[in-house]
Amino acid sequence: MKIGDIVVRKSYGGDITFKIIDIVVGDNDMYLLKGINLRIEADSLGGDLELVSQDVIHEIDKVFNKKVNASIKRILINRIKGTGGYRSTAIDFKGKVKEMQNKQEKYKEYKNKDMTFGRPGKILHVDGDAEYLEVCLKTYKQLSLDAVGRVVSEKEQQNQIIDLVKEVKPDIVVITGHDGMVKGITDYMDLDNYRNSKYFVDTVIALRTYNSNYDDLVIFAGACQSCYESILDAGANFASSPNRVLIHCLDPVLVSEKIAYTNIESVVAIEDVIQNTITGLTGIGGLQTRGKYREGFPKSQFI
Repeated sequence: MKIGDIVVRKSYGGDITFKIIDIVVGDNDMYLLKGINLRIEADSLGGDLELVSQDVIHEIDKVFNKKVNASIKRILINRIKGTGGYRSTAIDFKGKVKEMQNKQEKYKEYKNKDMTFGRPGKILHVDGDAEYLEVCLKTYKQLSLDAVGRVVSEKEQQNQIIDLVKEVKPDIVVITGHDGMVKGITDYMDLDNYRNSKYFVDTVIALRTYNSNYDDLVIFAGACQSCYESILDAGANFASSPNRVLIHCLDPVLVSEKIAYTNIESVVAIEDVIQNTITGLTGIGGLQTRGKYREGFPKSQFI
């Protein structure tokens, strides 16, 4: 087998499809793997790997594209129903959902949709995987989001993140790449039992040291099976993975979209953010956060 081959692990019943990204040559060659469409990293001996046929790869791509297209369609339809940006809901302490007061009503006599415009929040997406970043940037563009992407390995993200934030001046920062738990762990809070969670935690700490305001700088951090609790404790608004499950490569994009297009007058209900994702509540969670969409009036006649 060679770098670039698509494989599954026989000992896991072929549950996840991987690409071989590196081979550590030795008495028993060790293959470094990354998930296809899932943000997981793993390694395996060659004897446990089985090549995947082109038909299977085609089917995986078909399912992936179907999920992505369905998510984009749902998001755009919900956005059209609003005024360009979402107006979210609030949750009382008894868990009952109620609509937030819509201040736009008092402007209806003199304002209409043709006269308004809006600016969603700007996103800095730092990714440990160049291929996934390319997919994410394409999706940001489809969703009409202002996003800047940078490829930085998980180990180096903490060293470069502040300079990148100063350069891009984002409203939302995504810190992601690949992660995974060591096989057979029992202590789920020990960061040494994860491939990259400790790097995500250190990067979030650096960001919060730079800007401590959760509404001023919104942070998503994590990948597949990441240590969710530690990432949130470090200062992230949203993180993965509450149930240590695999997350979809586009989940960080879909979290960011919800924040970027929710009006600044609204606090985004956590349930709304999670429903925006592909993986759902087993893979994504976080804290109440104010939206980043700013409505403007009147629209310029020269645009």
